[in-house]
Formats: sequence, structure tokens, C-alpha cells
Amino acid sequence: MDSAGLDGVIRQDRAGLVQQFGQPRLDVAEGDMRKLQFAGQACVLDIFLYPLRPAGEPVATHVEARRASDGRDVDRAACARALQRERR
Repeated sequence: MDSAGLDGVIRQDRAGLVQQFGQPRLDVAEGDMRKLQFAGQACVLDIFLYPLRPAGEPVATHVEARRASDGRDVDRAACARALQRERR
């Protein structure tokens, strides 16, 4: 995955992501995968966490972002920054 601009997100565990974005709107576990969804005025950010080794703690490996208004894709890093600013 191209993680340009997502250095503070990729490889973060759930606790690190909650510290950055607050409590997720959705927290879904399926097998060893976990999906956290954070939402704000500007966008919705879906972060997918997977363990990088067997029995390891899941960490962020993939991010998707879309506009809250119409669901169109937006820049993932810009969405993450917008949600972090809203949290402050």
C-alpha cells in the first residue's frame, strides 16, 4: 500500500489510533482483521488492522477515505489530517 502522508497511521495499533482520532464510530472484528471507522464533518476514514505475524497484535495496514457528504473517494492523508484537526 502507498502510505504517503500516513506515517502516523500505518502500523499503529488500536490504542494509538484512538489517541489520534478519538473513539471510532465503528469497531468491527472479523477473524484476525479489525476495521475502525472514524468520521467527521469532512470525511469518513476506514482503517484496517491486521497482525503482521501470527498471534501478533493487529496494526493498521490499509486506509480508505471518502467524503461524508456523498461517499466519493478523497485523499487518505488529507482526511486523516482533517479528522485530527477536528479532534483538537
